[in-house]
Amino acid sequence: MSDNDQQELSFIARMHRDPKRRRGIFLLPSLFTVANLICGYYASVAALIGGNENFDHAAKALGIAILFDSMDGRIARMTGTNTEFGVQFDSIADVVSFGIAPAIVAYAWGFRSSFAAMDGFHQLGEFAWIACLVFLICSAWRLARFNVQGMEPGGSKNFLGMPTPAAAGVVAAIVHARHWIGPIADRDWAVLWFLLLIALGALMTSKVRYYSFKDIPWARKQPSVTIILLGLLVAIVWKYSEFVLVIFACSYALAGISLHVVRFLRQHLVPRTA
Repeated sequence: MSDNDQQELSFIARMHRDPKRRRGIFLLPSLFTVANLICGYYASVAALIGGNENFDHAAKALGIAILFDSMDGRIARMTGTNTEFGVQFDSIADVVSFGIAPAIVAYAWGFRSSFAAMDGFHQLGEFAWIACLVFLICSAWRLARFNVQGMEPGGSKNFLGMPTPAAAGVVAAIVHARHWIGPIADRDWAVLWFLLLIALGALMTSKVRYYSFKDIPWARKQPSVTIILLGLLVAIVWKYSEFVLVIFACSYALAGISLHVVRFLRQHLVPRTA
């Protein structure tokens, strides 16, 4: 009997031992996962329609999807409603919202809206198609690796590889920051844009460690000034979102690379003392 057959029989046996698991799902965390999925779908449709306003709506939908994604798992753990079904459902929703949707938004914003109807940009279109496909495949690969390996070995403080919501956040933040200007209309900037998509894909599949924020004690008492600082942060993001979100998204992406370089230099260049 193969390993797959054994796993299938084991799964069926568990279902018979616990028939309640076959009859339903926990509603609250699943609602947040569905909301995440809806945001990804809306972002894709808005990007295909095109236009400055729709691209901005697509970017905002990706940002809201990131918020929903950060809440569903946390709520499931807090309420004791985390299940294997919820884990798999969340992962599939993430492929849509942080893989397919940002790839479509990036392609439509960086090529389709400005260059697709013009002659002489066939090679750029092929490069754009490949770059967005690389981003999508890498995001799916990153999610599959996380489902198998989980967090970084030895703790839950860091992710191994750039999280897919963070990569999608870079795309969304840049599109949102330029919503007054409109999509890319210069060939050189378009090439840089799609090179960025490939770089984000490489970061997702890399072994660069990224802080997970999972060890922040949200449920513990904090100094009262914390709520003031959080309120100011929300106000700044609301008022100057075009600049602040780009700074946040790009800083997080660069922070992982910078710390990885520092660790590499310490391990290989700093002389070890006996």
